[in-house]
Amino acid sequence: MSADYRPETICIQSGWKPGKGEPRVLPIYQSTTFKYENSDQMGRLFDLEDAGYFYTRLQNPTNDAVASKITELEGGIAGMLTSSGQAANYYAIFNICEAGDHFICSNSIYGGTFNLFGTTMKKQGISCTFIDPDASSEEIEAAFQPNTKAVFAETISNPSLVVLDIERFADIAHKHGVPLIIDNTFATPINCRPFEWGADIVTHSTTKYMDGHAMSVGGAIIDSGNFDWMAHKDKFPGLTTPDESYHGLIYAEKFGKMAFIQKATAQLMRDLGSIQSPQNAFLLNVGLETLHLRMPRHCENALKVSEYLEKHEKVAWVNYAGLKSNKYHTLAEKYMPNGTCGVISFGLKGGRDVSIQFMDQLKLAAIVTHVADARTCVLHPASHTHRQMTDEQLIEAGVAPDLIRFSVGIENADDIIADLEQALAAI
Repeated sequence: MSADYRPETICIQSGWKPGKGEPRVLPIYQSTTFKYENSDQMGRLFDLEDAGYFYTRLQNPTNDAVASKITELEGGIAGMLTSSGQAANYYAIFNICEAGDHFICSNSIYGGTFNLFGTTMKKQGISCTFIDPDASSEEIEAAFQPNTKAVFAETISNPSLVVLDIERFADIAHKHGVPLIIDNTFATPINCRPFEWGADIVTHSTTKYMDGHAMSVGGAIIDSGNFDWMAHKDKFPGLTTPDESYHGLIYAEKFGKMAFIQKATAQLMRDLGSIQSPQNAFLLNVGLETLHLRMPRHCENALKVSEYLEKHEKVAWVNYAGLKSNKYHTLAEKYMPNGTCGVISFGLKGGRDVSIQFMDQLKLAAIVTHVADARTCVLHPASHTHRQMTDEQLIEAGVAPDLIRFSVGIENADDIIADLEQALAAI
């Protein structure tokens, strides 16, 4: 696609490029295998000497077309789809960390990712230090160790809605010779492009706004191509020393700026197989075609809802960076001047029990595990997504016991507010 095309056009036109007589709409390549004329052709694919498809666990044309569209939206050079956002985050870290390594992570990330990094990966010998994203640069730098390989954070944290100072974190990471990995799920590339602020790798749970309709689970990893692995050769042996499982191939030498995604595909996807199904990739692409239309409506509705809640006598507090009173409003204006996302959080006077009673009275907004799609939905993280965390961990992650995560959909804003009004009147 032309570099001159804007995000709205990329959402519609990018990814699948049909030739003469080929389908205009992205086809679903629902095949596990792909045919070649002779053994040498197949052998060259397995040696990474030729590009092509031979087994869908590694790559599939439908998936690659969608990954290409997301890559272009983010302004990256290479991308891959995964089976979920969790798989994307795991691969992004595991692609550069191995047993004995360490990375730094914002403590306000999604509870499932917090558990993945702090518990599951710890069992694999990869340690993680969680830091307050609002901490001083000196405090954050104190968390670095000789074996630190990456810094990870979310653009807008789920569900605490902390807006990350991306530029500051990128500067800190690069000062210590490691990449900054950003989960950009909530903002999407429509509202924020972290590469423009110094981030090196971006992940997504495509299950959320990108799909937009709660139809298919998926994830994505996008590489900016800006981090110089060979300049920090000793830190990243997986990319800069021979991979004996590919006859001694050195990814950073053979693939240059494409090394990160090539390794993640050829090595991690080969061995772990967290591939997104072609059917799900097809549905994701349908969602992407309207992403540029949906995100402004989500933000517009969320601002109206948060302004209503901020004035309600039964509401104790509201957290939405679109509000001028919000502590992250200035950062949001810098990184996301066109809007943040459609997710807000708030608490009611009376605490946890009242919050739960309120949720049970809602009629339009559904209580679901999901977040960030066309339909308004609600969740109590302390009772649901973060229930595996202790009270101390909840507070550390910025998840108050009374926090209600309210994902504002693209329905009529007045109808959403009316639903809130009747539920608040009932408590």
